[in-house]
Amino acid sequence: MTDSQTLLVEYMKSGSEAAFRELVARYLDLVYSTAVRLLGGDTHTAEDVAQTVFVDLARLAKGLSSEVRLGGWLHRHTCYVAAKALRGERRRQSRERQAAEMNVPPDQSEARLAEVAPILDEAINQLGAADRAAVLLRFYERLDFRSVGAAMGTNEAAAQKRVARAVEKLHTLLKRRGVTLSATVLGAALADEAVAAAPAQLASSIAGTAIANAMAGTGNALTLLKFMAATKLKAGVVAAIVLASVVAPFLVQLAAQAKLKEQDETLRRQTNHLAQLAADNQRLAGLLAQPGNSQPLPDDQFLELLRLRGEVGRLKNNVQEMTLPRSTTPPSPEDQLAAMRTMYAERVDRLKQWLDANPSEKIPELQNLPDQTWRDAVAQLNTDEDLARCASLLRANAEHQVLATMWAALRKYAPDNNGQFPTDLSQLKPYFKSPIEEAILQRYEILPASSLVPELQPGGDWVITQAAPVNPALDLRMACSLTNHVSSAGVAVTNRWTLVR
Repeated sequence: MTDSQTLLVEYMKSGSEAAFRELVARYLDLVYSTAVRLLGGDTHTAEDVAQTVFVDLARLAKGLSSEVRLGGWLHRHTCYVAAKALRGERRRQSRERQAAEMNVPPDQSEARLAEVAPILDEAINQLGAADRAAVLLRFYERLDFRSVGAAMGTNEAAAQKRVARAVEKLHTLLKRRGVTLSATVLGAALADEAVAAAPAQLASSIAGTAIANAMAGTGNALTLLKFMAATKLKAGVVAAIVLASVVAPFLVQLAAQAKLKEQDETLRRQTNHLAQLAADNQRLAGLLAQPGNSQPLPDDQFLELLRLRGEVGRLKNNVQEMTLPRSTTPPSPEDQLAAMRTMYAERVDRLKQWLDANPSEKIPELQNLPDQTWRDAVAQLNTDEDLARCASLLRANAEHQVLATMWAALRKYAPDNNGQFPTDLSQLKPYFKSPIEEAILQRYEILPASSLVPELQPGGDWVITQAAPVNPALDLRMACSLTNHVSSAGVAVTNRWTLVR
């Protein structure tokens, strides 16, 4: 069994996030490069395809055979997902026509893989299973011939011959489509360019998203917090940003339209008012200017005339300003992002003010949270009723951060102490990556695992968990042990804070 198969089995059996992330790191370049070729160089869509492929792997892994050649499965699935992304036979036929029109002289060194990129992966999928595996192992997984032989159950010499025959067959398939690259040039191009590096940070993003989707599909009892642990609780903000990226421009435009409508209604009312004032002004002025009328207007009418003239002047200015050309152009992306940043900053300030007014909702761990975590927590903050929930989410972030530090310390403490669990948390202090304040340590305790509900028993006889909740109705309870990372029980486990005796 290869290392990749071992990692896959580990993920299939235990849902190990570390194993899955390692698989993503190993195979992302393969998947991404294949998608880029199939999509004609569209790197943005290729990233989406890569994410979909690994989401499907996380979701379907338990149904795969432990002997599956993962590189081959990923390649075929990438081709499938990319084909769907192209949306239609017409574009595929267009790429084939372009390939058929190629007339590259054989054996010329300047011939590169880009010339056959649109149809290369389709041709690879037409190879027999053994030949396809040989090509993928050698050029896509970038294994040497010895490793290819081991993966295929043969020796180095046989693997080299198998790869050479497979390249020759691939050359024949491509030649039928009008590509005249020689087998030698094709092999050299595959060795140099079949796989390119995927964008930085893409692996982390894809792994987190894939694991989240897999958990959402299986209903795992550890879903929310275990995924949040792997992604530093970014699930909420990812969802919020995705939603905001779709909804924000629409909402901003709706707001702009509503404002214009309101201005139009105000203009209509003021225009009507202006007409009435102008009529009154004209009537009073007429009385003042009547021939033979030497009597001045009564004081009240004269003052009314002056007031009306001032009101008319003011309304004329208002109408003139409101009838100036107005732009209905939606705000730019930069303006929308600036508006989003302002909105999140205001929400964070609102939450901090609420916490100051409700000190019982604060825990000392909050001081160690970065600004981004605060923004994550307020993603769904709309009404005052949401404030307590957002505070609970913040506490979950902070408490998980502490428990993750304790778990790492446990892993170092045990080998130095004959595999024993500490009897007091202070014993872990020398093993903390960064110091934990005493006020924070006092909020946690060591308990027998059997005293917790089943959802909070990560394995082993002893666990570290929170000593008490701040808000029992909302707060997640977490526990870590020597044998497993942090597990959690959310609001669905109503008795999570009750110890089993």
